Amino acid sequence: MKLDFLKQTAAKIADVILSNNEFSGLHEIRHLKKTFNLLDIDCVFDVGANSGQYAAMLRKRVGFSGLIISFEPNPALYPELLKRSKFDENWHVFNSALSDAEGSLPFNIMAESQFSSFKEPNTEEYTGLSYLNKVREVVSVQCYRLETLFNELQKNYGFVKPFLKMDTQGNDLLVFNGAKGILHEIRGLQSELSFKRLYKDSPSYHDALVEYTNAGFELSALVPNNGAFPFVARNGLHHD
Repeated sequence: MKLDFLKQTAAKIADVILSNNEFSGLHEIRHLKKTFNLLDIDCVFDVGANSGQYAAMLRKRVGFSGLIISFEPNPALYPELLKRSKFDENWHVFNSALSDAEGSLPFNIMAESQFSSFKEPNTEEYTGLSYLNKVREVVSVQCYRLETLFNELQKNYGFVKPFLKMDTQGNDLLVFNGAKGILHEIRGLQSELSFKRLYKDSPSYHDALVEYTNAGFELSALVPNNGAFPFVARNGLHHD
């Protein structure tokens, strides 16, 4: 489920979507359009970019023309990501991961690349995707905290109203924790969480929601993905 977290001012566009059907993708696009317009988003941190599907969706379907900064640790996917961004001067890509730790860390490449994760697969709660979510190889990848990179990225690219998208296969909360020092700068966020945990040692969707809301974010939409997957708005002070 994809969870978007927005500023309190976005409550007026709250859109809770519970049905899982062929139109769920359209609901996500509609909500992102409203959200980006309302919050005047000028940058999206695309964390867990894979081969650039989300960024391409922002350009082609959402109509977002602002800055996109993509992070993807899988070395096999980086060439495709680089190729797709090559002719887009507002799309910058990095072959690295974001989390709450820094340095070189082991990363599990799964049979299906979209399931690749720092965490190991978990089959205790759900086995339906186990044939895709199994370790094919382990590689070493470079990892950073977003709060460490933020000032340099802002200096280089000049954004002021960023949105944080996380799709990191069980690691979203660690990415969030690695941004604790700059959360006041984040206008909204989108997080993919699973009702059934697909990875060992990953937080439950409820625990993740508690962390997001305790940090001052409010749920603004819930969009199914892959059969069962949420959106949320930032509560409290915001700086223009």
